[in-house]
Amino acid sequence: MEAIHIPRLIHCPEHTQTIEFKTLLENLKTLTPVQGWIKITHQGNFLEVSAKAETIVTLTCHRCLQQFNHRLAIESSEMIWLDETADQLEELPLDRDLSMDDLVETLPPNGYFDPAAWLYEQLSLEIPQRQLCEQDCKGIEVVDEIKNPGIDSRWAALQTLKGHLN
Repeated sequence: MEAIHIPRLIHCPEHTQTIEFKTLLENLKTLTPVQGWIKITHQGNFLEVSAKAETIVTLTCHRCLQQFNHRLAIESSEMIWLDETADQLEELPLDRDLSMDDLVETLPPNGYFDPAAWLYEQLSLEIPQRQLCEQDCKGIEVVDEIKNPGIDSRWAALQTLKGHLN
């Protein structure tokens, strides 16, 4: 997917461009291509972006460390404000309280909107924080050494030496 020059959206029918895709995203490792659609509408002083997409990713269970496949699906929409000062980086002090205005996504009105980057962000936010292969995953089985006092073969030579010293 190519970046879209924002002023060109005004010349599209109803100021809207819809992109249907079936593609692999560069930074998102997936088993299947990401497929779906994304719709970008120029509303004057903001872009209205909505999308529906799905793919399958391989995750690692946080309990048993087994890999499993997980279906990622999004149905997302967002407003991105068009602001002349959007491309100017402002260094915020770490101890400053943020207002709601600081948390708004902005782009310059003569700039570009990258649908692949936006889609990557939306799918990344959908990856579960708690990754479990099953709801009742038992985790890694731990062998209790008191119940099973088997000797690790790497220590067998020391065990033999200990027997000779007694």
